[in-house]
Amino acid sequence: MSDQGTRDAAEESIPDVPTRIRTGLSAGFGTSVKIIKVSIPLYVAVTLLKGTPFLDLLGKVFAPVMGIFGLPGEAAFAFVAAFLLNLYAAIAVIVPLHLSPFQVTQCGLMMGVAHNLVVEGGVLSTTGARGGVLTLCRLVIACVAGLLLRGLWSLWESASSWAVAMAGLS
Repeated sequence: MSDQGTRDAAEESIPDVPTRIRTGLSAGFGTSVKIIKVSIPLYVAVTLLKGTPFLDLLGKVFAPVMGIFGLPGEAAFAFVAAFLLNLYAAIAVIVPLHLSPFQVTQCGLMMGVAHNLVVEGGVLSTTGARGGVLTLCRLVIACVAGLLLRGLWSLWESASSWAVAMAGLS
């Protein structure tokens, strides 16, 4: 094929701008509806559970483990949503918990490493990789990252309180 023939074929396969905009808006709307279908029910469920002793009870059960990372026990629900579903579902669970900026950052870091584990583990398995081993690695790395961030945050709090105390002495 000549250079002109190649250029003509390439130009013919690219849709015009209005078609691309229509396609993009349609795909974006479809994705938004999928996210909303998961996020709103989870947000409402957690908000309703906050008014019952059930969430407090489960929070107390998970508090020792979540406390290692500087998080309240209720944050475990957000991790379950992130691990089994996606980050949007986890955000829907986090919002009504009213976490501190550090706690939101901690959740974001750990969930960013280990999210959507079931689907992504399955996809990895179909490629010949060891999906289970890689999923376990992601969980371990998320925990290590969470512990490191907690340690750095503790150092920062100690250093800042020390600096405030030293400023008060002068």
